[in-house]
Amino acid sequence: MKQNQPQTPAEPDHGLLEALDSGFAQRVAQVEGARVAYRCGGGTGPVVVVLHGISSGAASWLPCASLLAAHARVIAWDAPGYGDSSPLPQARPLAADYARRLEGLLAVLEVQPALLVGHSLGALMAAAYAASARALPARMLLLSVAQGYGAAGKEAQASAVASQRLEALETLGIDGLAQRGPARLLGEAADAGAQAWVRWNMRRLNPDGYRQAVAMLCGDDIDAYLARRPAHLPTQIACGGRDLVTTPPACAALAERFGLPFALIPDAGHACYIDQAAATARLIRSALPAGQ
Repeated sequence: MKQNQPQTPAEPDHGLLEALDSGFAQRVAQVEGARVAYRCGGGTGPVVVVLHGISSGAASWLPCASLLAAHARVIAWDAPGYGDSSPLPQARPLAADYARRLEGLLAVLEVQPALLVGHSLGALMAAAYAASARALPARMLLLSVAQGYGAAGKEAQASAVASQRLEALETLGIDGLAQRGPARLLGEAADAGAQAWVRWNMRRLNPDGYRQAVAMLCGDDIDAYLARRPAHLPTQIACGGRDLVTTPPACAALAERFGLPFALIPDAGHACYIDQAAATARLIRSALPAGQ
């Protein structure tokens, strides 16, 4: 007789959702007539601004932000078109358009980050922010970097990626994407709680916001922004050692092109800050400016 297999929880642990409401509650700012939803946690230490990727949202940072709460104030936004944030007006926005909205949010909050952390597509947004913002962060950390497909010579790849993602959205819907998300975004060692957390966050995607983000991923290129970042802005790249989406060789090659330090997060998949939250939080703390 076969033994019953343990069932993967369909929802995150109730305590995690309670912590989301109590220690990382959503707030909304008005930025030039647009809504920007964000979450803020932690104390009065240095400000760490974290940017999520294409398949996630501000809430997804909770496990990592909770580990940083004693050391920093963590601000996570819902990018335009995500959560309760207004979409961008452009049908095919660039990373610079997201960066301008972020700059507006930080101006409203009167915040200049000690550290800007971008994950996946958020790394592309962070690089665009560093290329043009007036109030620069003291340091920048790019995790599991989505580099974009907008450079010359990548037209066929951009078209294929856009078609694949948009067809999956139309065929599977948001719920279908969420169900298959953990297998793609997490490492093999990720526990059932991490899998449930990925699905919970993905089920909150807005189809139109996701389509805009796909257009940005396929129409922009991180190299153009990193080439324009101020030379005095310390920048580091890191990647999950088991990342199947933005692979370690691809992230290492990007770091080498720009002469940036590179680190691996052991046993982490693409969503490193979820399945290896403690290791990612340690990396973030180590990236803070000295003395902060």
